[in-house]
Amino acid sequence: MELKQSRLASADIYRGFVMLLMMAEVLNFQSVAAAIPNSKFWNILSFNQSHVAWVGCSLHDLIQPSFSFLVGVVLPFSIANRTLKGENKSAMIKHAFWRSLILILLGVFLRSQHQSQTYFTFEDTLSQIGLGYGILFTLGFASQRTQVIVLILILVGYWAAFALFPLPDSNFDYVIQGLTPDWEHNLKGFAAHWNRNTNLAWAADTWFLNLFPRESKFLANEGGYATLSFIPTLGTMLMGQLAGNILKSNKTIDQKLITFIYSGFIGLFLGLIIHFTGICPIVKKIWTPSWVLFSGGACFLLLAFFYWTVDVLQKGKYFEWIKIIGMNSIAAYVIAHTVDSFISGSLFTHFGTTYNEFLGVPFKTLIHGGLILLFEWLILRWMYNRKIFLKV
Repeated sequence: MELKQSRLASADIYRGFVMLLMMAEVLNFQSVAAAIPNSKFWNILSFNQSHVAWVGCSLHDLIQPSFSFLVGVVLPFSIANRTLKGENKSAMIKHAFWRSLILILLGVFLRSQHQSQTYFTFEDTLSQIGLGYGILFTLGFASQRTQVIVLILILVGYWAAFALFPLPDSNFDYVIQGLTPDWEHNLKGFAAHWNRNTNLAWAADTWFLNLFPRESKFLANEGGYATLSFIPTLGTMLMGQLAGNILKSNKTIDQKLITFIYSGFIGLFLGLIIHFTGICPIVKKIWTPSWVLFSGGACFLLLAFFYWTVDVLQKGKYFEWIKIIGMNSIAAYVIAHTVDSFISGSLFTHFGTTYNEFLGVPFKTLIHGGLILLFEWLILRWMYNRKIFLKV
């Protein structure tokens, strides 16, 4: 059995799913869990709606790698479609680098909201994808063997660069970096090369980000995020590109699904082995090589689920409401980072202060956030019905 379609519906719905997870932050499960501290249910939801402090993974941590992975998944289809339309390779690559620049600048713009001047940082999802997208697109014309070799070089090279970077000495000023030497999430021994704001990527940012105009000197990112993470993020996108190659191949549906499932479990297994043997910890915030493998494995399994459910079983009609988000992911991202504050700070002020308490005070964020989420989805549905899609 072979599926023939011009657009991969499973990718749109998978993308819509992860974008929905991002937009659903407005529900603020953390607030509900804090109000009902003895509820295991709300504590689980709270944990999975926030990033882990440093090492490990929550469902929320899989949003960015999934979004990045899907950029790679659809790339072989995009190149094939544009080639059929008569576009030449050089024009496509030129457009890809132009798109990269737009993504980077859009990321900077969104992060500069409520700032007194442009806030030049590049650790957000759009900027991270943008920094590597041109390279990814160019690799789309290379052989699969070359793509695998580049992926391995990224993983090994990025690991070696961190491993060789010197650990802080006894004179290191932890306080100025917003840290303490005994922070509970600090890693010990060899793994300390991947501690927050004492690693290679942090050192690179203390030089690079201070080349831009700033209100004050950049010393450290509060969450430990770093610009250089775009390099291993490119590795995540390459894993997605390899998945896209499989989808576009002449393999049977069963072969594709088996490959995705095997790849998923192998990625999870390798990431965990590298983590627990102390070679490299799983840290999403600095996108360690073990995180690339672990999260990439999870992405392969999620892709297998959506591919089987949507494209093979043809159950896409049940996910149409999510597809509305996935087909306009850039618009969804921008709306989530701009409209939230307007609705919350302006529109809902006319409803008074107790409109969201009819389920009880602990659940007020669910009502408030749910209304915001519904409003945003209605905007996206309006755009979808009128075939308005924000693309770069």
